[in-house]
Amino acid sequence: MFRNAAELVEIAENENIKISEVMIRQEMDVKDKTREEVFSQMETNLSVMEKAVEEGLQGVKSHSGLTGGDAVLLQKYLQEKQPLSGELLLDAVSKAVATNEVNAAMGTICATPTAGSAGCVPGTLFAVKNRLHPTREEMIRYLFTAGAFGFVVANNASISGAAGGCQAEVGSAAAMAAAAIVEMAGGTPQQSADAFAITLKNMLGLVCDPVAGLVEVPCVKRNAAGASNAIVSADMALAGVTSRIPCDEVIGAMYRIGRAMPSAHRETAEGGLAATPTGRALEAKIYGIPMKKE
Repeated sequence: MFRNAAELVEIAENENIKISEVMIRQEMDVKDKTREEVFSQMETNLSVMEKAVEEGLQGVKSHSGLTGGDAVLLQKYLQEKQPLSGELLLDAVSKAVATNEVNAAMGTICATPTAGSAGCVPGTLFAVKNRLHPTREEMIRYLFTAGAFGFVVANNASISGAAGGCQAEVGSAAAMAAAAIVEMAGGTPQQSADAFAITLKNMLGLVCDPVAGLVEVPCVKRNAAGASNAIVSADMALAGVTSRIPCDEVIGAMYRIGRAMPSAHRETAEGGLAATPTGRALEAKIYGIPMKKE
């Protein structure tokens, strides 16, 4: 039905429907399922996300000991202090962190679009929920909107850290979240595309350098940054700020940057933070091996 963001927006505008509706219809057509079946499947995903956020906010620890407990610290800070970044934004950050801490602790999450970037979409959704008070259907539509843009990225660039760096994972996830926030807040399809583009532009070139090869450091905190990026970009788009570079061209730029990235910066744990003295020391401690010399 659509191959890129321009076609996605065009369909929504021409038929006077939401981007989420375009994605729902495509899912019905491609999977040969009824609207009820498509909605039910996505509601299952929503429930998984909800449980992951709740579990993470209770406090979890990864088996490696590298991550865990930060979501709890953030919520405590929210309750006891006045956060400089604002309550909604920091709440989204805490819930994004909670989701990724559950992932690191081998819990169940919903990849959006990957496990390593699974915090941005639910983190923002369950924070914005407290401000916009959406219905359950609107929350499910949020995921369809995010999915529509994720579909575009997956088919025109990459959502893999190994192929395109963290810009392809957390960058895409944050941009997907921004587009979905805009629709839930009453924005236009074009504003969703602008929010997506603004977010992804701000994360171009982000490398994938997991310490010890684990999806923990710096992955969890990058989801926090992605969630905050998404909210700010959504606000910019809703205010009428547009992206000078069209959404599809931003996605194309991300793809080319990813291809040009050295392999050391694409999920191999051979460069970046993974190759720092502390990164190597943590790797040696976790695996019980001699430290690598750089």
